[in-house]
Amino acid sequence: MNAAAAEDRTSVFAIPDYRYFWITKLASTTSQMILVIVIGWMVYDIARETMPEREAAFLLGMVGLAQFLPLFVLSLVVGYIADRVDRRYIVRGALALEMLCAAGLGALELTGGISIPALFVVAALLGVGRAFASPALSALAPNLVPVRMLPTAIAWNSIGWQVGAIGGPAMGGYLYAANPAAPLVVSAAMLTISLIAMFLISRVPLPQAEATANPLESVMNGLRYVRDNKVVLGAISLDLFAVLLGGVTALLPVYARDILAVGPEGLGHLRAAPAVGAAVVALWLSRRPLARHVGIKMFVCVAIFGIAIVVFGLSRDLWLSLGALGVLGAADMVSVYVRSSLIQIYTPDAMRGRVSSVSMLFISASNELGEARSGLTAAWFGPVEAVVIGGVGTIVVTALWAWRFPELRRADSFDVPGALKERST
Repeated sequence: MNAAAAEDRTSVFAIPDYRYFWITKLASTTSQMILVIVIGWMVYDIARETMPEREAAFLLGMVGLAQFLPLFVLSLVVGYIADRVDRRYIVRGALALEMLCAAGLGALELTGGISIPALFVVAALLGVGRAFASPALSALAPNLVPVRMLPTAIAWNSIGWQVGAIGGPAMGGYLYAANPAAPLVVSAAMLTISLIAMFLISRVPLPQAEATANPLESVMNGLRYVRDNKVVLGAISLDLFAVLLGGVTALLPVYARDILAVGPEGLGHLRAAPAVGAAVVALWLSRRPLARHVGIKMFVCVAIFGIAIVVFGLSRDLWLSLGALGVLGAADMVSVYVRSSLIQIYTPDAMRGRVSSVSMLFISASNELGEARSGLTAAWFGPVEAVVIGGVGTIVVTALWAWRFPELRRADSFDVPGALKERST
């Protein structure tokens, strides 16, 4: 059943294709989070056998860079492809690659072949998979539900992501403590489930192509659209710089091993804590979507995100650290919800693949380059100083962007702009 046929339904889960999409999102996210925590722990643990803390922390940052480079090279090309090729095929291929990565890493662990170079290769291949999967999944979602249900669907998408982000790290930490190969086997199994669910989604008509047949010109049109639409540009770039400066995930193994001394199980809790806060807020938003003053609410929550980072950086108590990370995740969830809704609603379907790829490039830059930034500043100043500096930087960026993008600050609701309303319904 397609979105149009389900127009009169009250729940997005009344649409079978959306249910399969949500299962894909949940299972793939859970698997990816397992891989993130296992690769991070393995790299840092192996490095600490021969390196001091700061040098090992720098290697953690380089893992993020290894994942970002394929995204940087491929994202815009993938956005063009996502507007020309069945988006389901793109996601299926990417999930298959990630499944092979998890299975291959598991085989290396079972045979004693795990090494830092092998972990970097797998991290880069996972970056390739994400480069293809993320823009295609993001562009596919609005085709599965009526436009009036899109903010609710985005909230449920976030819930699926956050549930996976909660369960994945905890599962990865506990399974790794029991047997280092176990989380890798489970990760491969979860990716298999997501791949099967993606095969069950029925065909979605491709958007009408632009008049130009020139691929480069088509890609440039997508970039120009983002540049000229101040709401979209402001939302994407705010996330880029806030998370680029404020990201702490790369240094969580340092906190778990050397600062809080809680081991791999504690690392799982630390990695899951932001997702717990985010999942609570996402569930609330799915029931009570924001109606008014969405732009200013996003700016306030990004500032809270920065404050929570500073608190976490200075904390030496596990419970305070978990609380700060939970608040961080809750604030970030509001930002993600508003940003994702505005970008999808303000973008015509024929450009969603390219705009989603630009957004994904910015998000990946903020996440993976943020990890590299964390590792580099930790090597220079120390891990605690790196986290605190990043949190303060996030607060400063929020204030600057609120002044620089008044259109985003004044965004009042998720109503479809008049110019797009006819094409979106």
